[in-house]
Amino acid sequence: MSQRTKQKAHIGFNVNGDPVEVAFAPHKTLLEVLREDMNLMGTKHGCELGECGTCAVLVDGRSILSCLMLGLDAEGRHVETIEGMETSAGLHPLQETFADLGAAQCGYCTPGFLLVAKELLAAKPNPTREEIKEALSGNLCRCTGYIKIYEAVELAAARMRGAEMELPRESVYGYE
Repeated sequence: MSQRTKQKAHIGFNVNGDPVEVAFAPHKTLLEVLREDMNLMGTKHGCELGECGTCAVLVDGRSILSCLMLGLDAEGRHVETIEGMETSAGLHPLQETFADLGAAQCGYCTPGFLLVAKELLAAKPNPTREEIKEALSGNLCRCTGYIKIYEAVELAAARMRGAEMELPRESVYGYE
């Protein structure tokens, strides 16, 4: 084994609220570090080209595609994965509304959608449907339509603001 393959990068950063130190091959992406070196399997491999949004995580509160970021670039940063979205009080309102409205089928893309939506709601507590569509436009779902996903974000936003919101019955069940 050559000296080059034995070299490991050692970095410290914050993951889901906890300071961590991890050693990994310096060529690895953040996606690979999270999954392979930290066993955080909620962040999914998708296209690995930055086109599907499946690997989205929050870095310092901003959504990024972890397949396009080197793990080395996470040093000293705050990274949130889907595993960190639930709090001691329970599920995040977005997680609840995705479940309540059936906004996921296979669920593979859901972690990316949830984290991008969390960033949106932190910046815009009352987004329009168009703002939701724009924010989520980098996330692809291969199983279902996007209407339930948009509705789940709208409902979570309303719940987080303490507002009441009723969705039309037809819309909740996917009819338009």
